Amino acid sequence: MNDTTRHAARGHPLRDSPEDVEVTRHTPDTPQTRSPAYRLAFADQDFLTRRELRPVRLQLELLKTELEFDAQGIRSTMVMFGGARIPAPDAAATAPPGLAALSHYYEEARRFARIVTERSLAAGGQENVIVTGGGPGVMEAGNLGAAEAGGRSVGLNIVLPHEQAPNAHVTPELSFNFHYFAIRKMHFLMRASAVVVFPGGFGTLDEMFESLTLIQTQRMRPVPFVLFGEAFWRRIVNWDALVEAGTIAAEDLALFRFVETAEAAVEAIETWPGG
Repeated sequence: MNDTTRHAARGHPLRDSPEDVEVTRHTPDTPQTRSPAYRLAFADQDFLTRRELRPVRLQLELLKTELEFDAQGIRSTMVMFGGARIPAPDAAATAPPGLAALSHYYEEARRFARIVTERSLAAGGQENVIVTGGGPGVMEAGNLGAAEAGGRSVGLNIVLPHEQAPNAHVTPELSFNFHYFAIRKMHFLMRASAVVVFPGGFGTLDEMFESLTLIQTQRMRPVPFVLFGEAFWRRIVNWDALVEAGTIAAEDLALFRFVETAEAAVEAIETWPGG
């Protein structure tokens, strides 16, 4: 491709940034060119990771994922939150008793994602695309179910101190990694057509309550909000005590619904008031 063709393809006659990055790789080696000051600002990792550049990094994390969602034609997502430690049923025998007792939710998450993805594909595959945190446990089950249906799914990973990687079932082109929890949470909810929450720990509780808070305070439009495992959720959260104390209103308990099976979750979402 000659210069004229390249300029026409990008819609302007100016040199683009990849061209200049390539040129700098072949710059003569001198004290001046070795200086950090000489690096192109947008290609200087040391510069981009400075404390003063935090606002720019926040913007980049928001924009990169947004552009890729648009490029992939994804218009809405089905959000799945749940514990990373919940084992698959075939691994329950070696898990601690408490986690082993929750292993059936792995299968429900897998079945739920498969059903949702099959319906999404029948409608063109751009709506209700499964999105998880991209890790193990319930997240893995969600991405696995979508893959078994022959569809795409999203994984929104975050860098953690211990070594970790996306589960093998996330669609590679939709496997993202974040530094900022806040931006990751925004991408979970910006396209959410429903939120489905399975048993989990601190991370799941955080995601659940932040999402409910946004809906309760009308910072987010109401969407179907389903909690798998009524006994689990009633044991760890005394919802009625919150109402009795007056810290939430009785009608706030209608913001979510309990279910036990994948089929019940799909039905709840389909029959949600105002849906």
